Amino acid sequence: MPTTGEKPGIGRYVCLSCGQVVHLDDNDDTLPPCPRCNGTKFKKD
Repeated sequence: MPTTGEKPGIGRYVCLSCGQVVHLDDNDDTLPPCPRCNGTKFKKD
């Protein structure tokens, strides 16, 4: 389960708290906190 601060790779990540989708476009991008609810746990979409 990817969490905020990790570099999980390119893809779409769905916040487990509210369902907001976060897009990472580069393998070096760090997963941010959820922009909607500040959640820190995601699943890859």
